[in-house]
Amino acid sequence: MSKPELAQISPKNAFDMMKQEPNMVFVDVRSEMEFLFIGHPVGSVNIPWIEEPDWEINPHFVRDIRKLILGGVICTDDHQCAPVVLICRSGKRSAEAGHVLIDAGFSRVYNIDTGFEGELDDDHHRSTLGGWRYDGLPWEQC
Repeated sequence: MSKPELAQISPKNAFDMMKQEPNMVFVDVRSEMEFLFIGHPVGSVNIPWIEEPDWEINPHFVRDIRKLILGGVICTDDHQCAPVVLICRSGKRSAEAGHVLIDAGFSRVYNIDTGFEGELDDDHHRSTLGGWRYDGLPWEQC
């Protein structure tokens, strides 16, 4: 049996998945400060991939995701666990985190390819070329 691949998904497709699969686990892997002050998708949970102040990889990331899906309790009879959808600022950190989840045995992992804010434009602004906010999807901030 071959190892599953990390699937790339657009913000709009991820939003549609939320409606179609209510057991979907939606994880924002940005730092806590980014999650709170820049904003985050409605319905997402924050589990940082890397965190301030040292910007080191969270050594408990996989364990934290397993706890979020109740250790697999919400898996179906055919052993399909809830899909895990990851988002970060532009899709890079979440892709790194997604590959680690695949290596840890997760089978349904999706990376939002343009992230929450998308890439920088020519004027060094975000949310102008792509991303969750650019697509007008629901988000909130404190």
